[in-house]
Amino acid sequence: MLPGLPAFIPIIFIFTTLLTGVLLYVTLKQASGPTAGRAAIVISGWLIGQALLGIAHVYSAHPEAMPPRIMLLGIAPALVVVILVFATQKGRAYIDALFLNKITWIHIVRIPVELVLYWLSLQKAVPVLMTFEGRNFDILAGITAPVMALFFCTGSKTSNRILLTWNIVSLLLLLNIVGNALLSAPGPLQRLAFDQPNIAILYFPFNWLPVFIVPVVLFGHLVAIRRLSR
Repeated sequence: MLPGLPAFIPIIFIFTTLLTGVLLYVTLKQASGPTAGRAAIVISGWLIGQALLGIAHVYSAHPEAMPPRIMLLGIAPALVVVILVFATQKGRAYIDALFLNKITWIHIVRIPVELVLYWLSLQKAVPVLMTFEGRNFDILAGITAPVMALFFCTGSKTSNRILLTWNIVSLLLLLNIVGNALLSAPGPLQRLAFDQPNIAILYFPFNWLPVFIVPVVLFGHLVAIRRLSR
């Protein structure tokens, strides 16, 4: 864990991660109870394993490794799971049964995530460009998510167009911050923020952001865009 951080920052982030897991479980359970139960076991094991890697400084001890360890052991496996869901017929059939309003509610976690990033920037653990004071406007997706979930998950053509546009724009906001985060993290890929690099994601609990929260948010957008564009 990063030394010297006020205790409220990691505590709020841990609760944010757990909230993400609960919202994902609720979304999956509404479509298929047994599958959601198995997914909950896998997700719990994944979070525990990633927590142990962060606590053991597997990611932070050798940031110069190529490929970066957090990409090899955390980000890549999560993305492979997302790809496999969309690449298999059974996976596509399952995601097509998910409820759009539940998926949309998941994006509210982006509000506390952005607040945590802002607080981490004040502690010199992430660069300002990763916050809403810099190049990161992802908090707008979190703020507008309840509006989308409450008023535009109705199934009408107009609502579907609005919801599809929102998902595409919000996905671009997500990709923007992910790109800035990766390029400002210490290591061979760093191209930004050399004076204040993104070191937080290499430590527990903040390593949960790229290996769990971001893939879940990405999954939510891809499911919605697939459903709404058909």
